[in-house]
Amino acid sequence: MPRSDQDSPWKGILRQYFQDALTFFFPLTATRIEWNRPHEFLDKEFQQIALDAELGKRYADQLVKVWLKQGQELWLLIHIEVQAKPEANFAERMLGYHLRIFDRFHRHATSLAILCDGNAKWRPNHYHFSNPDTELTFRFGMVKLLDYRDQWHELEQNRNPFAVVVMAHLKAQETRRDANRRKESKLGLIRRLYEQGYDRREIVNLFRFVDWVMILPKGLEQEFWQELKVYEEERRMPYITSVEQIGFERGIEQGIERGVQREARSLILRLLNRRLEELPDRFQPQIDALSTAQLEALGEALLDFREITDLDSWLQENR
Repeated sequence: MPRSDQDSPWKGILRQYFQDALTFFFPLTATRIEWNRPHEFLDKEFQQIALDAELGKRYADQLVKVWLKQGQELWLLIHIEVQAKPEANFAERMLGYHLRIFDRFHRHATSLAILCDGNAKWRPNHYHFSNPDTELTFRFGMVKLLDYRDQWHELEQNRNPFAVVVMAHLKAQETRRDANRRKESKLGLIRRLYEQGYDRREIVNLFRFVDWVMILPKGLEQEFWQELKVYEEERRMPYITSVEQIGFERGIEQGIERGVQREARSLILRLLNRRLEELPDRFQPQIDALSTAQLEALGEALLDFREITDLDSWLQENR
């Protein structure tokens, strides 16, 4: 069940429901914010402090400016760790971002992490350094989606859109090896959107996220769409976008993505052949397997390549 550009749905849902996300995951911080004043996503500022980030990894970071009820400005660094495996240097990377923000903009950002992995024991929430003359402890907010497994009933009763996001993620984890069960779980979550009285916009936004995170094999995907179409017709709710239209739009997006990847691979191969004189055929399958984000990262990295071993090392590090 391949996915492309894993972090973009997380970024999209976070930007659409930022206040809901903060209220759901970090209520103490959310209560301090004056939500009547608009928040601002600081994309350009984040790019300045993340230029040397590991671009091939599965991250979904956002730097956001909000206003506190007392009138002060506050910057929030929201990090969603989308990878399935823990990262050894995660706390160090969180500290690095914080220090870069302070160094470049002279602001202490509140750092918050949402961990999506399946390892219950991996719970980074601080970085500590100590020697006889110097000591540093950096703590950051952390929530782990795995912890919500024991709160399923509360999630079902919660009207916050991020309750649906968490349920979709947990069901996707539970059904990795059971596609039929995944299809039934996916149908159940989508029916819940209709039955809980979400408005059309919320249904479409959340539908897109659930549809992405709970990808099905082709045969079951067709069954899912057919059963959902029947369900929608039975509900007779014409104000809700047809599932067929959503499927059509998703097909267009996937087609565009595949086209972009083909063009990017072709360009990367030409640059590698020029940089390294002649590219051995054995690298073709590895480059074909790279995501769009990884191809972009390789396009930057190859400017520093001097010999074929540089490419080999980069591919090993970004598998």
